[in-house]
Amino acid sequence: MAMSPFASDDDDGLMNEINMTPLVDVMLVLLIVFMVTIPVIRHAVKIDLPHASSQKEEIKPLQINVSIAADGSVMWDDQKVSDETLRTRIAQAAQADPQPELHLNADRKVAYEKVAQVMSAAQAGGLTKIGFVTQPVSH
Repeated sequence: MAMSPFASDDDDGLMNEINMTPLVDVMLVLLIVFMVTIPVIRHAVKIDLPHASSQKEEIKPLQINVSIAADGSVMWDDQKVSDETLRTRIAQAAQADPQPELHLNADRKVAYEKVAQVMSAAQAGGLTKIGFVTQPVSH
């Protein structure tokens, strides 16, 4: 047997390292193929679709101004009303669609009991949107 410096006894052994260069080349070729073929795959069917407006019509509810003066008198939109008339108008307003908002203006010196009575009448009549109107404090 001739001994050469390049000859080794493990010629039959497996390679210890994987050559990555062919794998990277294959991956780059596949990437290019997919980049070229994906725009071609897109199928489009031209259809003349009808046009429609999808904006919701927003109907703002009416505002009813109820004021309570310092002496306890109740005003419905600047008209003085009795307790029975107030209940009747609240019941009529509760039937409207959309339901109106009740804006309650109470004098600073009015008894809380009167405000509670008006709120109770509104709730019993079916009005669910009640707002209190106040004056900002000036400095």
